[in-house]
Amino acid sequence: MKVLIVKDYEEMSRKAANIVASQIILKPDSVIGLATGDTPKGMYRELIKLYNNGDIDFANIKTFNLDEYYGLPKENPQSYHYYMMENLFKHVNIKKENIHIPNGMAENIEKECEEYEKKIQQAGGIDLQVLGIGRNGHIGFNEPDLKFEAKAHLVELDEDTIKANSRFFNSIQEVPTKAISMGIKTIMHAKKIVLLASGKEKAEAIYKAVKGEITPKVPASVLQLHPDVILIADEEAASLL
Repeated sequence: MKVLIVKDYEEMSRKAANIVASQIILKPDSVIGLATGDTPKGMYRELIKLYNNGDIDFANIKTFNLDEYYGLPKENPQSYHYYMMENLFKHVNIKKENIHIPNGMAENIEKECEEYEKKIQQAGGIDLQVLGIGRNGHIGFNEPDLKFEAKAHLVELDEDTIKANSRFFNSIQEVPTKAISMGIKTIMHAKKIVLLASGKEKAEAIYKAVKGEITPKVPASVLQLHPDVILIADEEAASLL
């Protein structure tokens, strides 16, 4: 794992955007795995700037999102579909049919998960996967567990995750308790992974992910086994390394 420690959130966002932009320039039909939440927002802003400057083109890019809340329609402002449209997709020239986000309203969740996996395989797998990290070490919505879940699946969200995500909702009662998440095996099959971390509250998770034992109790620790991971952490997130 290559560790880049940067000064602050802005520098983390710029560096992450430059890595994604390089991928797009070198392979204009790349398959990119995307994350949501506060952490990658700055990266998306930087990518929009690069697009507006004519430096990158999304015309042939395919994207697959890590996760989506279960039971939230995509029109809901808290859905990850809505988040992606607002923070990236409606500002660039990506084709609608090349955007893939799990359907949180699917009647048959098992079938939805199987088909999502199939679509990733049909696209040739993920070239570059962007990840954030939860305070409990989760990646995607792969929560601490006794085993690693290989493929896309329905997850019961941890109390810690629900609490952390409640800041986006009017109350903690509104936060969905389940989500569809890409599995660990699918994430690990990405050719390259960029892990982003910002802020003091992520420091312990980053320490365990980078220096701790590899265990499903800290899902991000599995990234130690991947041949091409770049961690970009600001000084606060990297303070325990």
